[in-house]
Amino acid sequence: MPSAPLSLKQAATPLAQGVAWIEGELTPINEARIPLLDQGFLHSDLTYDVPAVWDGPKLQEVAASIPIPKEDIKTILVDMVAKSGIRDAYVELIVTRGLKSVRSGKLEELKNNLYLFVIPYAWISEPEEQRTGGSAIISRTVRRCPPGSMDPTVKNFQWGDLVRGLIEANDRGAMHPFLTDGDANITEGSGYNIVLIKDGVLYTPDRGVLEGISRKSVIDAAAALGYEVRLEVVPTALAYTADEILICSTAGGVMPITSLDGEHVKDGKIGPITSAIWDKYWAMHYESAYSFDIKY
Repeated sequence: MPSAPLSLKQAATPLAQGVAWIEGELTPINEARIPLLDQGFLHSDLTYDVPAVWDGPKLQEVAASIPIPKEDIKTILVDMVAKSGIRDAYVELIVTRGLKSVRSGKLEELKNNLYLFVIPYAWISEPEEQRTGGSAIISRTVRRCPPGSMDPTVKNFQWGDLVRGLIEANDRGAMHPFLTDGDANITEGSGYNIVLIKDGVLYTPDRGVLEGISRKSVIDAAAALGYEVRLEVVPTALAYTADEILICSTAGGVMPITSLDGEHVKDGKIGPITSAIWDKYWAMHYESAYSFDIKY
């Protein structure tokens, strides 16, 4: 659960509601601007990654392709978090193609842009919802963009299909959409991976999805707890017979789903395997193998 609200001292700090790093300068998040001609804005020609700060001193490690050395990025991010004073933070790194289109010249001659920002921790599924489980639908009208069109293993701001899924979920009285590949197989949702649990085994798609860090953490947690995990094609039919369902993302962690298409998942309660993985996942945030300390 989130740590205590901002202190009066933190609230008075201009960076307490979020801080951005643009062209080497720090600015309050609500004053941050990017160039109109940036290809990341014009054509979603970018990639990004999201680590998190939890309970003050911990920052998850990330690996990203960036135009300056990784250690420099780490130093900048730690400084941003420390100066903001935010104890539970959502941290995003964005690398765009830059101000010139690929039509303008050779790829190696284009100058990439880097943007960083830190804001208070964001939840896909609020803590209150996680106590009872969320609701999801399997989309009837939207299919996940196929890998032949856009590589789903690379995070991108092209969310046309994912936003349409969210709209459909809202129209059908649910919170979270599950998109399929058009061949009756589960892919992923709007910013999260999907895990189905049946007879003590965890199933998650092996293709056509983001290979998320949080999903990797769930796999590690399940393995540590002695559960089998299968990365394979996951038919939609399995979702309707699953004993438990969870979704996972940096923004929210392990999030139980107890209702699918308006019907209970199993008995409509959070299952024991999901609960065990939830506990292990959050405990991992305090393990040195998955995080490091930040000194405020």
